[in-house]
Amino acid sequence: MTFVSSSTVEATVQPAVTPIVALDVPDRLAAQAIVARLGGSCGFYKVGLELFAAEGPEIVSWLRDAGKSVFVDLKLHDIPNTVRGAARSVARHGASLLTVHASGGSAMIRAAVEGAEEGAATAASGGCGILGVTILTSMDSAGIGEAWGREQVDVTRDVVRLAGLVATGGGAGIVCSGHEAAAVRSAFSESLGLLIPGIRLPGSDAHDQRRVMTPRAAADAGARWLILGRAVTGAADPVEAMEQVAASLAGAV
Repeated sequence: MTFVSSSTVEATVQPAVTPIVALDVPDRLAAQAIVARLGGSCGFYKVGLELFAAEGPEIVSWLRDAGKSVFVDLKLHDIPNTVRGAARSVARHGASLLTVHASGGSAMIRAAVEGAEEGAATAASGGCGILGVTILTSMDSAGIGEAWGREQVDVTRDVVRLAGLVATGGGAGIVCSGHEAAAVRSAFSESLGLLIPGIRLPGSDAHDQRRVMTPRAAADAGARWLILGRAVTGAADPVEAMEQVAASLAGAV
């Protein structure tokens, strides 16, 4: 599977780690403004629920036409046949990555993988990897315990358990916080790629995230992809922020 990143980032970032900027905005105009401002400093973007709900799969096609790779973060969770059809449709529009909830089970994950393969076969962008979301980085152990009805929660153990479902279902990787990355890497080596959200530059605000990490720390923990949100899009100079990310990944800061 081939993933496209910008030449500017590739020149300084370790080859195994790809930064992805989140387009967590309400409409296409706002997304286009971010893409235009970042220019060649970013070649991979995330389209989440808000933007996808507003603009539909056409926003994925637009980004592909602009020469960008696209991670569609829909966190699908439904019966296998429905997820298979959704994954097929998303992949058909050129997405390189798509998320499902790992808690949907290995059969659902396998259906997503099959649907993505079917959709990608008709697209010119190559394959579409399925990533299983383990535990949202906005949640801590107390929040997870409340949601799951548990008095005690071992976040790392549950992340590794859910990663096992993704591996069984044939997924390309998982979404987890950097704090669980080392345990997942120990259990699955390179067989699962790790996408780590909640990335913050040193000294920046954690916002609504609970388990955050710097780009360098996430890379050292084994990340293959990093999600950069307000650390870049909310910066006074987003291009400079991307340069800081690249320098951090290169070990310069």
